[in-house]
Amino acid sequence: MSSSTTENRIVVLGAGYAGLSVAKRVGKHHPITLVAPEERLLNRVRLHEEAAGHGHQWPTISHIVRGRKVDHRRARAVELDLAGHKVRLDDGTTLGYDTLVYALGSRTAFHGVPGAAQHAYTVERAAELDRRLRGAERPGTLAVIGGGPTGIELATELAETHPRWRVHILAAGQVGGLYSPKGRTHVRRVLDRLGVTVHEHTTVTEVSPDGLRTTDGPVEADVVVWAASLEPLPLAAEAGLAVDERGRALVDDHLRSVSHPDVHVIGDAAAVTLPGTGTLRMGCATALPQGLYLAKLLTGRTAKPYSFRYVAQCVSLGRRDGLLQLIHGDDSMRPTVLTGTAGRLAKAAIVGGVYSTVK
Repeated sequence: MSSSTTENRIVVLGAGYAGLSVAKRVGKHHPITLVAPEERLLNRVRLHEEAAGHGHQWPTISHIVRGRKVDHRRARAVELDLAGHKVRLDDGTTLGYDTLVYALGSRTAFHGVPGAAQHAYTVERAAELDRRLRGAERPGTLAVIGGGPTGIELATELAETHPRWRVHILAAGQVGGLYSPKGRTHVRRVLDRLGVTVHEHTTVTEVSPDGLRTTDGPVEADVVVWAASLEPLPLAAEAGLAVDERGRALVDDHLRSVSHPDVHVIGDAAAVTLPGTGTLRMGCATALPQGLYLAKLLTGRTAKPYSFRYVAQCVSLGRRDGLLQLIHGDDSMRPTVLTGTAGRLAKAAIVGGVYSTVK
């Protein structure tokens, strides 16, 4: 699109890290319609804290975009008419657009495991999970499914907050398998210290009200938390945007849909593939920079292709510990890690920086 957005109707779908970054910055000078049902910022990287009762009252979206030309429509996009340049909302209204920013993010993926959607909590239901644990008549057994960062953060935070609960973490591969050997060793050390039972190379085949069926046999559980993986929302594929095998929209080097260049796709919804880096993983670390870049592109402050290199991964390990894993630009692991208090403070600084950028 041209460097001037004055004559363009810009609609942003989604108020996560990527979508808010675009709306807030482009909205300084040009009208934006931001479509998102949430009243407040969903600070996803800290939902594990909310699940353990350490949540925060994040600012309203209206407060974040105050002083901008942003119209926040508290609704959900349910249909895209790409040929007609229209978005249908669940409140029955329809928006027209010249430029569409699709930033609807991702959700927890159950991958068709029977009973998972019916009987397991997810990080999106963190407040409900907190009420369930605190309202229990007596402590029981809690099973966290997923050995990646979200599962690790949930297991450690919940085990530390609820020491009388028996906490298990189950992973199809290694718990913390994406980290370097030093990083994995530290994660296991903390899990052991907190009394978390680790099940590795164990696939969950069914979730029931009284526990799990797995490839290694049954695991009793009073509460199950599913944090195995993420998936994009299906709206992009349903609308006819070109997508990859996971349903993420394929984009060019300016984050435009390869099939519909008047649609920019950013964040977890986008399959962004860069030379020397590969296809970017889902997460705040990749979503936020895409939003900042697109804001510059839409306001004519850059015409360069998008570029990105990884630096580090960080994970909370309860309230007193953390891990900062240094990584190469292509997301492969370096041997260097920061652990303990240093790792916790590094994670806190990074998360604080994310919050400051968005708000």
